[in-house]
Parts: sequence; C-alpha cells; structure tokens
Amino acid sequence: MLALKRNRFGLLSLVVSVVLVFTKFYAWALTHSQAALTDALESIINVFTSGFALYSIYLSGLPKDQNHPYGHGKVEYLSVGFEGALILGAGVYIFSSAIQALLHPHSVQQLDWGVLLLGGTAVANLLTGFVLVRQGHKLHSPALVGDGQHLYLDAVSTLVSCAALGLVYFTGLVIFDTVAALILGVVIVVNGYRMLRRSVSGLMDESDVATVERVIAELQQHRQPPWIDVHNLRIVRYGANLHIDCHITIPYYFSLEEAHAEVSRIEELIRSRFEVEVEMFVHADPCTFSACPHCSMPDCPVRQHAFTRLVPWTLDNVVKNERHQLDEPTTA
Repeated sequence: MLALKRNRFGLLSLVVSVVLVFTKFYAWALTHSQAALTDALESIINVFTSGFALYSIYLSGLPKDQNHPYGHGKVEYLSVGFEGALILGAGVYIFSSAIQALLHPHSVQQLDWGVLLLGGTAVANLLTGFVLVRQGHKLHSPALVGDGQHLYLDAVSTLVSCAALGLVYFTGLVIFDTVAALILGVVIVVNGYRMLRRSVSGLMDESDVATVERVIAELQQHRQPPWIDVHNLRIVRYGANLHIDCHITIPYYFSLEEAHAEVSRIEELIRSRFEVEVEMFVHADPCTFSACPHCSMPDCPVRQHAFTRLVPWTLDNVVKNERHQLDEPTTA
C-alpha cells in the first residue's frame, strides 16, 4: 500500500514537471530573458529527475529477493544523488551563460506575458513541492522528499525570475535580468551539492541520529527489569525501511525460552512504534556479577552486589559496543 502511494506521488511530480517545462520555454521564447531561460533549463532537469525518482520509488517498493536480502530501498538515495548531480551541472552551465549575457547584453520583450506565465508555474511548483515533501516524510521516501525540495527550489528560482523581469519592465535596465540569472546559478549549484551530500550520506549508511534517539527513548520508557543494559545499537535505513541491530544483557540463569521471550518483547516493541517495515535482530548477552549494582531484577537468586541505581540509556552509551557500568567503583 505504501509503495503504491509513493508511485502515485512520483507520477504526479513527473506530469507536473513535463507541463511546466513547456510553459517556461514558451515564456522564454516570448521574452528572450536570460532569467527565464535559466528557469526553463532547470525545469528540464525536473523532468529527468522526476522520471528517475519515479523509477527508483518503484524499485524500492519491490520485495526482498535472493540478490537483495535487505530490499531495494537504497536506490532512492541513488535517485537523490542523480538529481543533485544534474542540478549541480545545470547550475554551472546557467552561471557561465549568465556571465556571457553580462558581457554581451541583449534586449528582452513581452515582459507582461512572461511574468504571468512564470508566476503561474511558480504557484504550481510550490503546491506540488509541498505535497511531495509532506507525503515523502509521511511515507518515508527520500526520493519524494528530494523531488519536492527540488520543486521548492524551482519555484523560488521562478519567483526571482519574475522579480527580475518586473524590474526590467519598470526601469528598462536589462542588467537586472542578467544579475538574477547569476544569483540563481549560484543558488542552484549550492543546492545540487547539498543533494549530492545527502545521497552519499544515505549510501554510506551515515547514522540517522533522530531515529537512533527515538529507538533509545522507546527502550528507556518501556524498560523491563530483565533488560539489564542495551548496547551496540546500529540502525541502517533502506529507503523507507529500517534494519536495527543491538545487544541486550539479560540474567545468565534465564532458560533459552525465557531469553527468547525477552528478545521478542523488544523486537515487537520497536516494530510497533514505526509506521514502516522494521527488521530487527537482538543479540542476547548473559549478565556478569559486575552488572549487579545496576540490575533491578527483583528476588535475583544469584545477586552478589546490592542494587545501586539504573544506568540511563542515552545516545552516548547505547551505541557503544561495551556493557554499561556505574560511574563510581563498586565493592563486594
């Protein structure tokens, strides 16, 4: 169901991009404006990136198979990187073209119709971008979010173009058109780089701190006495889905059946707190007597040290591959 929704919004982005690119090129043909040409060229990128994003969303929704045991979700980060690379390249070209226009200025015409057409495309991009970003976060789709943010950028670029054409209309100074193209070129290059950076982060499994903290908070809130500590927590995002690994220390005298029950409780707890598919593997470690001061197991038959206090689970200690200890030394 989530995959179907992502596909629908990806198709919406593609259709809107195709319609708007023709509109913007018509506006450029009317005005011969460098800013309008800049806007139209960026919209061509929208068409290519929306198409690739739609395909990546389709792939990410495919089930796991023998060749892709973790699913196909990471292709969405590739889509974001592809989009960022195209935007970066377009920004460099736009900036160089604006420099040429600055050195060899030319007149612009039919500014009223140009501003009207470009203004309409800006509104359409803002509305579509808002829908894509909102639904992308809701459906946990990096490709949809990236596509929506690109449409936001496109809308801002169009508004700058409109403002530049308005200034040319009222002042007769063509320099405003060229300066707007230069500014847009710089903005587009910066945003293209940011999208590439986000793509590399996802492909390199950079830690999603917000998700890690959310998992830790859930474990802390629903903490049970047999869960002596949780450590070596790792979270990898595959598109919308999550893969989580962690170690839990439980009483060493638990039977295999009891240990399995505690592991299952943790897995079900975390899965129930996320709207996306969560694949979780919990490794059970037996406790040692050094854990007694921060173990709250009632009526423990093997306790050798008095319980002192619990060690709070935080981002600093749960992600480390080491068992928790109290800050102060303990005695027998």
